[in-house]
Amino acid sequence: MTGVAREGRHRPVLLEQAIAGLKIVADGVYVDGTFGRGGHSKEILKHLGSHGRLIAIDKDPAAVAAAHELAAKDPRFVIRSGSFADVARILAALEIQNGVQGVLLDLGVSSPQLDTPERGFSFLHEGPLDMRFDPSRGEPAAQWLSRIDEQELKRVLKEYGEERYSGRIAKAIVSHAKNKGFRSTSELADLVASVVPAREKRKHPATRTFQAIRIAINNELEDLKRFLQDIPEVLAVGGRLVVISFHSLEDRIVKHFIRRHYRGPEDRMPPGLPVRTQPFLPRLKPVGKIIRPQADELEANPRARSAVLRIAERLR
Repeated sequence: MTGVAREGRHRPVLLEQAIAGLKIVADGVYVDGTFGRGGHSKEILKHLGSHGRLIAIDKDPAAVAAAHELAAKDPRFVIRSGSFADVARILAALEIQNGVQGVLLDLGVSSPQLDTPERGFSFLHEGPLDMRFDPSRGEPAAQWLSRIDEQELKRVLKEYGEERYSGRIAKAIVSHAKNKGFRSTSELADLVASVVPAREKRKHPATRTFQAIRIAINNELEDLKRFLQDIPEVLAVGGRLVVISFHSLEDRIVKHFIRRHYRGPEDRMPPGLPVRTQPFLPRLKPVGKIIRPQADELEANPRARSAVLRIAERLR
């Protein structure tokens, strides 16, 4: 299961590297698109002066409640409930019109979400099969599984979970959902474990299935794509985008987005053809190489093992 430790037992994953990547200026305006329990936000605020400003966003009501406590203590900080995909609308409503100096995303599921059984994110804890970031919206995973057909579930498991046994798992889940329904996380985890013929070392056989279902019911990849579409306008010139991903599909989306705005679309005309085209002018540039957690961080927080950090800067 992907995860990011925010507050509590662990510090946020790649905290120092993310803050350095933002290249914070004291009077700048910044966005933390995934507040969680505020680990990144609190560190950003340490680098801001009295005229700096930080806008945080989160879907999770528990995270928003924690953020309101911080907002009550620090006038530089504002929290908005919702998806980071709506960042442009949120900034417009706050009358921030000239772009921001930095945006941070820490994708995936947080440790408080994983470690709260009633949220239903983890197969390690007995709880209702929910998995929603915002429990007041959408449908819980158990309800979603009760209506999805086998071929669509197979696609979700294969695409979002990169599950090699997607077909047999989908067949078993749909049959179980039709005959009995799902009541708990352990019920789903045990079913998946019973049909997976081979096990990966140090990984529960239901890991990829839980990941895929969570991504699907929370529209995580669609939200990321919507968010990135607005980034060239959201950032001020010289502003930084910092994204921490925990899933290869997320990271691939971010990588291709940065590459497209730096090198141009892949289907553009090759040079030398007798065709008049407008020269491509890059809007973003990658900053440095991808960053992964070091051994000491992985030892302290094994959930950081799949983390990848990418940085981009707006050029014009």
